[in-house]
Amino acid sequence: MQMVANYERAFAERPEVYAAWVALNMAIKPGMDLRRYELATLAAAQRLRSSYCSLAHGSVLIERFGEPVRDIVVDRRAAGLDEVDLAVMDLAEKVVDDATAIDEADLQPLRDLGLADAEIMDVVLAAAARCFFSKTLDALGVLPDARYRELEPSLQAALVVGRPIAEA
Repeated sequence: MQMVANYERAFAERPEVYAAWVALNMAIKPGMDLRRYELATLAAAQRLRSSYCSLAHGSVLIERFGEPVRDIVVDRRAAGLDEVDLAVMDLAEKVVDDATAIDEADLQPLRDLGLADAEIMDVVLAAAARCFFSKTLDALGVLPDARYRELEPSLQAALVVGRPIAEA
């Protein structure tokens, strides 16, 4: 039997909004390298203080890519990421912090590292979409699924940046 995630239950009153979210996400993700999407999303989720999204996307980075997520969250500049990864995560945080403050000086370093404008837009889209989803879950009081309690305690501590993990 498939367990229904807490975020899915949260949208029970508005399934059409959840369907629109899935469609939006599926319009963004396929245009990006999945690892880059996950790094941008993790950075945005951390900045948003979204435990749910930090846990979910941190888990993907570990399971699919073997990334040292705890190290990335604690100090990504010392975690072995390359310059592109760091620039992508920095931009995702800027989108969360104050998108109106982003200017060409913020985008040029990504271009200098070889990212095309479409790739930069993908990072912005991933971070902006994360704002909608994370804020919706947190405003509704949705707790991360209890399954995240199975993660190693120091990883949990790094990824739980807002609401605690559900008990059951």
